[in-house]
Amino acid sequence: MNKVFSMIGLATRAGKTVAGEFSVEKAVKDNKAKVVIVSTESSDNTKKLFENKCKFYKIPVFIYGTKAELGMATGNKERASIAVLDPGFSKSIVKMLTENE
Repeated sequence: MNKVFSMIGLATRAGKTVAGEFSVEKAVKDNKAKVVIVSTESSDNTKKLFENKCKFYKIPVFIYGTKAELGMATGNKERASIAVLDPGFSKSIVKMLTENE
């Protein structure tokens, strides 16, 4: 498992992530999300929804990982989207994802 997923796992164990479309969308609207990660396997509508919402609320959004990988990182089955709520974890994740690109 790579560093990004490990970091998501740590954030999840610290109770600093929300997963699933509805929860992530709410976190974005409430300005609690610091970074949003959407699975590469998500539908185009889902990707577009989060890209637009995150752009509006000025929250970094990344299309990264499979649903299974995101699910595993959060200790769930499959997750199409995750929001990290903690500024510290978010900063690390954004840094790792921007270095990878």
